[in-house]
Amino acid sequence: MGLLITLVLIFTLQGEMIIKYPLHIALIAIPIIVQTYFIFAISYDGAKKLKIPFYEAAPSTFIAPSNFFELAVATTLILFGATSGATLATVVGVLVEVPVMLSLVKIMKINRHKFQFEEGM
Repeated sequence: MGLLITLVLIFTLQGEMIIKYPLHIALIAIPIIVQTYFIFAISYDGAKKLKIPFYEAAPSTFIAPSNFFELAVATTLILFGATSGATLATVVGVLVEVPVMLSLVKIMKINRHKFQFEEGM
């Protein structure tokens, strides 16, 4: 709940910048999205090749692409303040990461059958 309140506060303070410079927001968000899917793909492929069962593969494929933006938000708030560009970038990261990670959960659930391996193999 604290993170949500912090994000709302930062967006309130940064609202003008977001509206004024949407291209900057896109330039922050697009690389984060690409990186998250790319790292997930590597983890997904590795888990499948190593024949890791679904109940272990699913969480392990999410650890690598997670960017720990919550920690970044706290750090930038302390170092640069709520109205800094660095803080805005970390907040954009949080808002991008959540729906992307939810889409990765859906991908894993849809492909659950691909992580069922015979015992002893």
